[in-house]
Amino acid sequence: MKAIRIDRNGGPEVMEWHEITLPPPGPGEVRLRHTAIGLNFIDTYHRGGLYPMAMPSGLGLEAAGVVEAVGEGVTMPVGTRVGYCWGPIGAYATHRNMAAASLVALPDGVSDEMAVAGLLKGCTTEFLVERCARVQPGDWALVPAAAGGVGLLLVQWLKQVGATVIAVAGTAEKLALAAANGADHGVLDSADVAAEVRALTGGRGVDVVFDGVGAASWESSLNSLKRRGLMISFGNASGAVTGVNVGILAQKGSLFVTRPTLFDYYSTPEDRARYAGRVLAMMASGALKLAVNQRYALADVARAHADLAARQTTGSTVLVP
Repeated sequence: MKAIRIDRNGGPEVMEWHEITLPPPGPGEVRLRHTAIGLNFIDTYHRGGLYPMAMPSGLGLEAAGVVEAVGEGVTMPVGTRVGYCWGPIGAYATHRNMAAASLVALPDGVSDEMAVAGLLKGCTTEFLVERCARVQPGDWALVPAAAGGVGLLLVQWLKQVGATVIAVAGTAEKLALAAANGADHGVLDSADVAAEVRALTGGRGVDVVFDGVGAASWESSLNSLKRRGLMISFGNASGAVTGVNVGILAQKGSLFVTRPTLFDYYSTPEDRARYAGRVLAMMASGALKLAVNQRYALADVARAHADLAARQTTGSTVLVP
């Protein structure tokens, strides 16, 4: 097999292409041949050291592929198409051994490429809207970085549950993309976002903010919330939020703040089967629309990371092994 490995944290240049001998799958494991690999912002956090991990290490949490061999006790047939988006880290590879219990079978209506375009982002969207925020019809929601991979799916899912969505993005073109996915209102991130939100909501503020940007939008997101509103900080695209004074939450209206992760909402095989199954069914039916706007060879992953960090991508990106 071939795999991307790193032996230190740093920029895209630390990723190196290695040939590795893969042993037969052990008890409870299968060997996968990857056909498509997902690129996600969390990969840059692992590579850069924002989320520390032991070295040396692989990268990547999401892939789809075909079962080529099975270990003792595995009933999954050879040839089954499967996907995963919760790790363990090491998806940037042509092949790997995985615990069968960590995989979900892909339905016929979802291609391998579609799976990695939307499984991690779709599962993130599902838990954020349905189980973390518990958005209700009539709620107002603010989505910074609304033209990104998760942002576009958040807009779609929020509209399906009956929310009014305010999208924030860096360009008029990105706001148009968010609007095409259902956003009711658009605000450029160069504007006074909180002031624009107050104007749109009649001074009230939004019920919930889904903030994957981090440090750069933290203050404006808090200032956009209604009294007792919910701030969901789920990403660090602009850097981590640090030095938070919890007294600010009282000053701004008894706000609620949470910092959730996918792994705590998809922690068991039962969670993965139930909730990922729902996401895949929505993808298959077209209820969740995905846009694969970039494709890179896995060997060119350094360029893919650089483009992602420079905000040169929209929608989803697929790495081709």
